[in-house]
Amino acid sequence: MLTAKEWLLLSRLPGLGVVGLAELVARSPAWPDGWLAVMPPEAATALRLWLDHPGKSPLCGALEADEAWLAEAPDRHLLHPHHPDWPALLAQIPDPPPVLWAWGDLSALAPPRLAMVGTRKPTREGLNNAAGFARALAGRGWGVVSGMALGIDGAAQHAALEAGGRSVAVLGGGVDVIYPARHRVLHERLREPGGLLLSEHSPGTKPHPAYFPRRNRIVTGLARGVLVVEAAERSGSLVSARLAGDQGREVFAVPGSIHNPQARGCLELLRDGGVLVRDVDDILAELPAWSAPQETPRPAPRAARDEASSSCGDDPLLAWLSDTPTPVDALVGLTGLTVADCQRRLLTLELEGLAAPAVGGWVRLPGPGGAW
Repeated sequence: MLTAKEWLLLSRLPGLGVVGLAELVARSPAWPDGWLAVMPPEAATALRLWLDHPGKSPLCGALEADEAWLAEAPDRHLLHPHHPDWPALLAQIPDPPPVLWAWGDLSALAPPRLAMVGTRKPTREGLNNAAGFARALAGRGWGVVSGMALGIDGAAQHAALEAGGRSVAVLGGGVDVIYPARHRVLHERLREPGGLLLSEHSPGTKPHPAYFPRRNRIVTGLARGVLVVEAAERSGSLVSARLAGDQGREVFAVPGSIHNPQARGCLELLRDGGVLVRDVDDILAELPAWSAPQETPRPAPRAARDEASSSCGDDPLLAWLSDTPTPVDALVGLTGLTVADCQRRLLTLELEGLAAPAVGGWVRLPGPGGAW
């Protein structure tokens, strides 16, 4: 059984990459001779040098940096197939990641999980649906997995956490790299109890277009099924749905108007055999073997601070605002607040200089408290 340091070393070998390493892991070679025998020459040479003369290896600096990052806080982890918290579902997909960098609460991997994905440019109805399904899943003891993207992904993850549920975000760069930048607050919240950030790329890795398709197979691989809330005809969400189907996961879709361009992808999925869902019970009915008993969600830390503190800089409503105007009715659907409570809290945020009304809704103001 490999140690965590040996997994770190394998993940850093040149000429291998995450794809090559995953292929070698699947062959289960003995350490270290079996690995040396099946590795590409460049990787084998680097491994042999490290085994014989670790102090002379050019990998030393990177490995020391990795170990320093992991040691900096107790909520930083390197997950690997021998780790007790390694998600067993990943063994069922054709190309599981060799390792996963984790930052946050590993208990977010404990409950059954559903992936939620959708367009980055959702309608108000789409945002409301994403938040509503995420809250309902949290109330039934399920976690939400997504990619922390703008739009449906972020709305679902915010709502699950604010409802006291659990959410896992799989990133297309290092877990310490906030992308998109507008999700700084969500990134912070995912490092608190109930949330978890995962990536197969080491800390500091900048997002790259080539990383996102592979990120998606981890999102769906961690889940029992995938729910597509809103998606255009040519959408990355449809790629995730196809991946889920290839992995043997159930594919769910929320129906929409034939006149809504952002609903056409979901309609296409339904035409091709996806499961139409109206509420969370439609989902759990298709996954009876994994249905969790209904439970009372634990209080979300951010919401608890909101009730205990007079500082509205901690108001969870602020997390739903950005430089794009969000209508009050959309905020009501996303937060679960009444219209009166939402308007009262928006007024408080305005008085504190953190938010302001604009054409089409409310925006978050830049600054020490309102910066995004």
